[in-house]
Amino acid sequence: MAKIDLYDPKWVEMVFADKNKEYGAYALRKGTSSRNIKSIVILLIAALLIGGFLVYKVHQQKLEEERMAYNQAMELKALQEAAKKKKKEEPKVQPKVEPKKEIPEVRQTQKFTAPVIKKDNLVKEENQVKQMEDLDKKAAVGNVDQEGTQNRTVEAVRNDIAVNTPPPAPKEEVANKVFDVVEEMPSFPGGNGALMSYLSSNVKYPVVAQENGVQGRVQISFVVEKDGSISDVRVARSVDPSLDKEAMRVVKSMPRWNPGRQNGQNVRVKYTVPVLFRLQ
Repeated sequence: MAKIDLYDPKWVEMVFADKNKEYGAYALRKGTSSRNIKSIVILLIAALLIGGFLVYKVHQQKLEEERMAYNQAMELKALQEAAKKKKKEEPKVQPKVEPKKEIPEVRQTQKFTAPVIKKDNLVKEENQVKQMEDLDKKAAVGNVDQEGTQNRTVEAVRNDIAVNTPPPAPKEEVANKVFDVVEEMPSFPGGNGALMSYLSSNVKYPVVAQENGVQGRVQISFVVEKDGSISDVRVARSVDPSLDKEAMRVVKSMPRWNPGRQNGQNVRVKYTVPVLFRLQ
């Protein structure tokens, strides 16, 4: 038997040959081909629309994630610039300089000659008592012979200053000081981009907050220790207790940072990061 194309209306004519074509089945069968074609067209259009919608949603979600990451990076940068500005506005404490001690200079003295009655020809000229107007006005009279100087820029040697005295060790409170801004700020391994990626991929949205439709950005402050570890984790700006708790958890789980440095030494530095919670 030859194959019959069901989409070709000729098969209907073959089936209903020499039969009552006024019967409703004939009209129904005759329109089968057009209905099948319309159904296929409708299915194709629906598949294209659904596929296009899914592609659009995936694209929009990707754009939203990129926008969130950008906003977090900008906020982190703003926090860092604000900390630097605050540091610049703080008045610098001038080191206390002790006044230089004035050391009396050794002045040349006039030799004191005890009066002795002698004949004029027996008195040496240097031992003769000079008249007041002949005395050196710059010389001080004393009863002790002492080598002096006319140069007043020469100072006596101070014995109360130790030579090559080592600097005192820094006090404990200075060594443990927490800085807001330092010469080399601490950094997450891989930079700010890696930090934002770590936070977004490790945050677990609390179920309670999801059910109540709570979202927002929690700011967490912490101290980067000298060895890069994280300590003193606190909520700097709260949104919701459940979100605050989760933000603190993910910050505490961070790996060691590259520590901050001041004057070539590792120091403790305070840092603040935003943790974003957004419902999809």
